[in-house]
Amino acid sequence: MKRAIAVIMMSFLMVIVSGCATTGSKTKAEKRQSVLAMKNDVLTELYRIKPDVKAQIARAPGYAVFSNVNINIVLASFGGGYGVVKNNGSGKHTYMKMGELGLGLGLGAKDFRVVFVFHSKNVMRRFIESGWAFGAQADAAAKVSDKGAAVGGEATVDNFTIYQLTETGLALQATVKGTKYWTDDELN
Repeated sequence: MKRAIAVIMMSFLMVIVSGCATTGSKTKAEKRQSVLAMKNDVLTELYRIKPDVKAQIARAPGYAVFSNVNINIVLASFGGGYGVVKNNGSGKHTYMKMGELGLGLGLGAKDFRVVFVFHSKNVMRRFIESGWAFGAQADAAAKVSDKGAAVGGEATVDNFTIYQLTETGLALQATVKGTKYWTDDELN
């Protein structure tokens, strides 16, 4: 039992460190550039898969793109990551971090990207200022690079749309989890 708890805690720490460590020991400007490059790469991939999203994002008051790593060990799920919110009206970028903790059945690890399209300025502002999300998730992923498949998806809730793209991973999970998004004091 002690060993299982130790494995879970080590996994949690690895996820948080790897997910929140945007780009290692680079300068503030280099870290920002790395986040923006990730954002651009994710949007390019999303537009390739769902071309109509490009017009949706252009019409929206703003959007957010996050890079996440999630580990699920039997009854516990842990995750961490980083991202950026872009206000389409002002052009301002708000750099953010995220962490998640959940309970449910599953096993595996997954590296995925999430895009939030905000359909109102108030929802975008509330996301930046409060950043909480809570929900249930069920998915399956078996993907390495361009090989394999992942079931992610798209959902519209609380006046924003969420798109998920799985980069790599091998996971089968059904969890209820809380996710916290917060501004990155170092990069803002």
